[in-house]
Amino acid sequence: MPDESTAIAALLDAAFGTDLVGPTAVSDALDALDVSRDEATGLADLVRRSQLELSRLRRREHELTALFSSARELAELRDSDAVLARLVQRAHEMMNVDVAYLSEFDVDTRELRVRETSGSVSGSFRSLLVPPGRGLASVVVETRAAQWVDDYSSYAADRHDSGVDDAVAAEGLVSLLGVPMLTSDDVLGVLFVANRERKAFSPDEVALLSGLADHASIILQTTQMLRELRESEAASRRALDRLTATLAERDRANTVHQDLVQAVLAGGGWASVAETLATALHRSVAILDANDQIIAAAGLPLAPGMLEIAEPLRTALAESRRSGHCVITDRDGVHAIAALTAGKRHFGAILLGEGAFSFGAVDLRTVERAAQVGALLELQHEAASGADQRIRSELLADLLDDVPERRADVERRARRLGFDVRALESLLVLVVPAEHQAAAAQVLSRQLDEHALVGEYRGFVIAAHTRENAQVEPESVRGSLSKLVGAPVIAVTSPAAPGGLAGSFRATMRTARLATALGVADTTVRVEDFLPYSAILDTDAQGLTAFLDETIGPVRRYDSERNADLLGTLRAFVRNGGSPTRTARALNFHTNTILQRLERLDHVLGASWRDDERFFRLGIAVRLDELRARLQPDD
Repeated sequence: MPDESTAIAALLDAAFGTDLVGPTAVSDALDALDVSRDEATGLADLVRRSQLELSRLRRREHELTALFSSARELAELRDSDAVLARLVQRAHEMMNVDVAYLSEFDVDTRELRVRETSGSVSGSFRSLLVPPGRGLASVVVETRAAQWVDDYSSYAADRHDSGVDDAVAAEGLVSLLGVPMLTSDDVLGVLFVANRERKAFSPDEVALLSGLADHASIILQTTQMLRELRESEAASRRALDRLTATLAERDRANTVHQDLVQAVLAGGGWASVAETLATALHRSVAILDANDQIIAAAGLPLAPGMLEIAEPLRTALAESRRSGHCVITDRDGVHAIAALTAGKRHFGAILLGEGAFSFGAVDLRTVERAAQVGALLELQHEAASGADQRIRSELLADLLDDVPERRADVERRARRLGFDVRALESLLVLVVPAEHQAAAAQVLSRQLDEHALVGEYRGFVIAAHTRENAQVEPESVRGSLSKLVGAPVIAVTSPAAPGGLAGSFRATMRTARLATALGVADTTVRVEDFLPYSAILDTDAQGLTAFLDETIGPVRRYDSERNADLLGTLRAFVRNGGSPTRTARALNFHTNTILQRLERLDHVLGASWRDDERFFRLGIAVRLDELRARLQPDD
């Protein structure tokens, strides 16, 4: 039996060895056994089938091992791109093909873009973009099932695309197999293998590639989930940052509100508002009045834009006045500006410098509330100042009025305000438009402070002061008030009068009225310049104009029509006592020339103009006209 045992061992080795053997080896092993030809044929067929099954099982074992390795890599997923690249490479090796690649599907555009490749040599193929409805990949997406083709060049014509065809030709691909990467609802992409020669793909190969595609689906889903988680985490972090910033803003707002309330209750002024904002918002703060002058500052040093308001900041301030909101500027070192307004009234602005953080909505509302508090403070100050101004005006009226009953306790009331009535010897009377008189009196009172008693009386703004008071400089005071009200202002100065302040006021008032009637504007005049005219003339503007027109009006019209200067001759004749000789000498003319001009005046004014009464009236008119020309040289 040794020979028979040896033959059986050879048959088994031939049937189940590590390598497949041909029928000759099996036949040789069967010949060694003592069996019939039919039995030998049956055994040979059984051996071949056993060999094929064993080969399939070994290949399946290899495939399962690869799938398990891929699953292990999925479980240890760290870099999705690396795992996808490894999976495509594994498909390339396991399927025994020339090229393997993975195309990712865009749900929005319905395009497929090649993401990973293995075995490709063409750069255009590695960046291939398949349009919707084109190529084998679109069919896989539409059917959600595996699709293959033995020869792509003979594939359905309506599925071809020039770009796809060029990329496939550049790679030299002939046979293609694609399987979908699916989720329960969507197609994520297509996993492809391709050969550069004709190849028929078996069901086992389709199943293997589908298993790898399922792994690729898991990778893409995991990548998408991780991306969504990262985006959700980033969104949560941004929301947390916004919440933290909002809470910080609200804490600052609460601090500012509490400090402002305490400052107002404690009687604090603009300095408290500026210091509160600078401390809470960590930046410099400047508060300006309606004339763009700084009245309070904190958080020094101030930015250049706070010291001098340029045009861009004025535009932002105008927008803040219009809207009532704080406006971000970021110009000239100023981050934001808020107007101080109450109704249509404008009191100034709050300017805030640059800081470590930009203002949020709560910070902007905080600045706006601070501006409202500032406007309320200004209204409160105005109310208090108005009451004080009324007291001062009443005291000034009693000082300037000759009614003894009203002067009974004037000295006591003056002492309460800090003034010595006996030291107030000089007056400054200001002619201000009626609608601006109250504001002008308040500004002038603050400007002169305790140096003068300022008030309104009989339509004038008046300052009573000591003769030596250097603070009361008439032209400077007049200029500042004119700029404030935006209109011409006349200032009238008066020396000490024998009748005291009451006498000075009467003379000053007559002078102011006469200057107004003459049309003098925006200048400073002295009482002595208008004497004696202010004492003898009615200062009604209409009556005075009629008087001047009646007396020297014809001469003015003559000069205007003939471009002459007959009025100059009349002025010189009046100044020289009606003497033709002295007039000729003063004008450096011959006496005959003056006589000829006097004859023309006879013709213009009438032959009786040199009579005493009429000449006296002409003299007054000429001198008033000269005074007006001297005070208003541009007229």
